[in-house]
Amino acid sequence: MKHQARKRFGQHFLTDQTVLADFLGDLRPKPTDTVVEIGPGLGALTVWLLKVLPTLHVVEIDRDLAQRLRTGPWKDRLTIHEVDVLKFNFHDIQAPFRVVGNLPYNISSPILFALLEHADRIIDQQFMLQKEVIDRMVAMPKASDYGRLSVMLQAYYDMAHLFDVPPECFDPPPRVMSAIVRMVPKSKTERNAIPSDIFSRIVSAAFSQRRKMLRNTWAGVVPVEAAAAAGITLTARAEEISAAQYVQVAQWMATHL
Repeated sequence: MKHQARKRFGQHFLTDQTVLADFLGDLRPKPTDTVVEIGPGLGALTVWLLKVLPTLHVVEIDRDLAQRLRTGPWKDRLTIHEVDVLKFNFHDIQAPFRVVGNLPYNISSPILFALLEHADRIIDQQFMLQKEVIDRMVAMPKASDYGRLSVMLQAYYDMAHLFDVPPECFDPPPRVMSAIVRMVPKSKTERNAIPSDIFSRIVSAAFSQRRKMLRNTWAGVVPVEAAAAAGITLTARAEEISAAQYVQVAQWMATHL
């Protein structure tokens, strides 16, 4: 019986075999890799992954789809985690591991931020997402798409927009263009050098009113000396400042305040 896509789970199943082959080609998995697939759905990407991998972890919230996987032809090669990915304990996976998936567009950002907590254990991530989100993730300063999401992720990851995927490659077709992004965590030294609480606070303040100058949005939040140490003029606006400069400001505040 055909599975009825559920809107509450943001289900759009990738069906285009060329896209799936390209996804796998960019991923270049090895038989020795430990891979976690988020949202395997009807198993379109799962099949391609199992052409290379002897076993695979899958995280699926839909109980009907999880049952299909348990009784399907690959059941003996899958470890099925029937759970909301935002509640999944990635510490259950032997590190290091890779993460892939066609993420539900309605919760893609929360998933990306949740995975940050496991960056020490993750080799890389390759996801299908709404193209608009990926454009924001990889945008450079002064671009219209550059914002809080760009800064928060670029500080911790090296990212690349691989290719676009049109709506007709899915069943049912989404109303938006999709794309594939590759994310590689920066070195542990780089990530640990970021005072995360301060960093998050100053980035949120900067973009709280992005049309205003930093001297307004950072008033009472960031000392003038911290901005100067990062080469930032307070007449600038949030979208003009690189992720590296935001990190410098946070580091100055962590050591001087």
